[in-house]
Amino acid sequence: MSVHTIPQTAAAHDAAASISPRNRQRISMWLFVICFMLLGMIALGGYTRLTGSGLSIMDWRPVTGMIPPLSHAEWERQFALYQTIPQYKILHDGFGLAGFQKIFWAEWTHRFWGRLIGLVLLVPLIWFAVTGALTRGLIARLLLFFVLGGLQGAVGWFMVASGFDANSTAVEPVRLVLHLCCAFALYIAILWTALSIRTPSPAFIPATVAVVRTRRLVWCATILIGITIIAGGFTAGTHAGFAYNTFPLMEGHLIPQGYAKLSPFWLNWFANIPAVQFDHRLLATVTALVIGATVFSGLRTPQLGKPAQDILMLLGWAVLIQYALGVTTLLLVVPAWAGTVHQTWGAVLLTVAIVALHRLRGVGRV
Repeated sequence: MSVHTIPQTAAAHDAAASISPRNRQRISMWLFVICFMLLGMIALGGYTRLTGSGLSIMDWRPVTGMIPPLSHAEWERQFALYQTIPQYKILHDGFGLAGFQKIFWAEWTHRFWGRLIGLVLLVPLIWFAVTGALTRGLIARLLLFFVLGGLQGAVGWFMVASGFDANSTAVEPVRLVLHLCCAFALYIAILWTALSIRTPSPAFIPATVAVVRTRRLVWCATILIGITIIAGGFTAGTHAGFAYNTFPLMEGHLIPQGYAKLSPFWLNWFANIPAVQFDHRLLATVTALVIGATVFSGLRTPQLGKPAQDILMLLGWAVLIQYALGVTTLLLVVPAWAGTVHQTWGAVLLTVAIVALHRLRGVGRV
């Protein structure tokens, strides 16, 4: 996930600064609404995965798929399609049409929400462009986001299709993580754009040794959050959270037995359940410690200013909540509600880190 490649070029600054203050408020608010909807999409994605709903819709219809089954015959057709895949035969054999409808609605809502996000992006984009509220550069960037959003839907289908393979009851972990990373990359890009439109001119922060150190720590924390999210995707994809449901030890061991049982060694990081879960635990702990050091450094550096210090304090509270949610999800053996909240709060934590980076972009700038 390209968390560390967020540009703040002079051209982007000039483009945002050329927009009137009123339009900056309106455009940034619109993009913040889309960000909020993307958080909802991430939550829905987690819920569909945890309830086994993601494979319930067997066909990909980007436009007509917005319309759910409207007749009993169509419900029967959809159910008959689902009965042909291994997940039904292995996990849900005999659960009936009512059970199928329950998982169908979860997946349909997930897909419908994605289409709705596309409309919320495209329709106001056309309006703002026609009324002259947007610069050419910003129009191009927002159109790119729309195209990438559509491609994200295609990536989602690519992921879902892997669950139709013989003897498969879930999607391939690598494709799941690809879908997750694309979602977060798009979310970060839209969030950064919204923040830059709202405040195109960063507040000057003197580049003292303590300030530079704190900014580097924020970068490290943000990158670690991104890597931990990716590790969490592999934990979800391999169902590693359903094993070793103790904390802090894993069946009485700090490092679980069988950590390196696969060859070559790197394969353990992606496909070996003991290693996948341990790595996610380790990364989460290191991330929490680095954020703790970041908060400590930031609060001891008054030159940062109150806005930057406030967001760093919020970052500290956010990581404590996320760590507690992770442990709770593990100890409860991953109930759907806990796993969904844990995944969603991971996105919130990343959001706070991105806002912190944005507030620190004025370091050393006059």
